[in-house]
Amino acid sequence: MTPDHSGARPFPSPNCGPRRDGATPDMIVLHHTGMPDCDGARARLCDPEAAVSAHYLISETGTIWQLVPEALRAWHAGTGRWGAVCDVNSRSIGVELASPGNTPFSEPQMAALERLMRDVMARWNIAPARVIAHSDMAPGRKFDPSARFDWRRLALSGLSVWPECAAQDGDFLGHARAFGYTAEADEATILSAFRLRFRPWASGPCDAIDTGLAADLARRFPVDRATPAA
Repeated sequence: MTPDHSGARPFPSPNCGPRRDGATPDMIVLHHTGMPDCDGARARLCDPEAAVSAHYLISETGTIWQLVPEALRAWHAGTGRWGAVCDVNSRSIGVELASPGNTPFSEPQMAALERLMRDVMARWNIAPARVIAHSDMAPGRKFDPSARFDWRRLALSGLSVWPECAAQDGDFLGHARAFGYTAEADEATILSAFRLRFRPWASGPCDAIDTGLAADLARRFPVDRATPAA
């Protein structure tokens, strides 16, 4: 296998298949492995009995392993949705970060992720608003890449989006769903996923800051629209 990303090392996983219905990737889903080390995570992502994989795995030291060609469907997302997309695996590139999830992500790992994302996003014309967490598309079921992940750093580099803080009253759930969170989940579940990404330090019931942040994201980055509002 020749890696799609020039800086990646090939380590093919059998856990993949064709993208369904002629789909091509227009999303990136970020994960953490939840395992003690990269070697163990790589072995699991390549184990046929585990039936899980990702396109890329990035070690704590910044080594990028390509497990599945980008043209194929890796088995990383599972059940969930983002906006109208129900088969997230067929529409996305999955990136796993080797991490137990309870420690900060290292600088070499984050720098490698940024290099990889720039390459993938340019190749497939993926908009920053289409870069999401596993917890975004499966709220209540998944919690990665964890509260320790620096989403704002990615946004400042043009690799994701970040809301502007303007507290307001209103319909948090409606705004969150307009941004992309699933209609199947209730408000408490979506609030938890939303805060995990945008306000990991927050607690208690939904407040005006949550609503204001969600409203800003819904206005500027409504789901399934490639270009943001002015």
